[in-house]
Amino acid sequence: MEEIGPVDYAIIAFPGNKFRGEVAPALVDLVDAGVIRLIDVAFVGKNADGEVVAMELTELDPDVQESLDRLGIEVQGLLNENDLMDAADALEPNSSAALLVWENVWARQVTKALRDAGGVLLAFDRLPHEVVQAAREWVFEQANA
Repeated sequence: MEEIGPVDYAIIAFPGNKFRGEVAPALVDLVDAGVIRLIDVAFVGKNADGEVVAMELTELDPDVQESLDRLGIEVQGLLNENDLMDAADALEPNSSAALLVWENVWARQVTKALRDAGGVLLAFDRLPHEVVQAAREWVFEQANA
């Protein structure tokens, strides 16, 4: 079996149920460039009354389906019913969320090399965009003061 790179997931909320697939072209670029491989995708939503709906790709708006079909998603059942319900519980009424699971293909070789060298992951986290942006702006301001 082929070695797999690091796998990440994200849950992205869309207040007002306004997801229309605009993000798909950016994902297609990453897939086509061999940067990521989408492994699983699911969608959940709440109507205005707070009623939860889980959606398969085939149940989405045809325009959204078309943009996502180009991603070559390898649905492998990594997201289960509990994952979907947990994500839905966090949603406000009249909103939806996309759940994405992807392999970081770009990191496949280096993570294999680290494992082969006996490396053990002690910590991993992602810095929020706002924190990094604020730090960069502060450094820029200090350099130009």
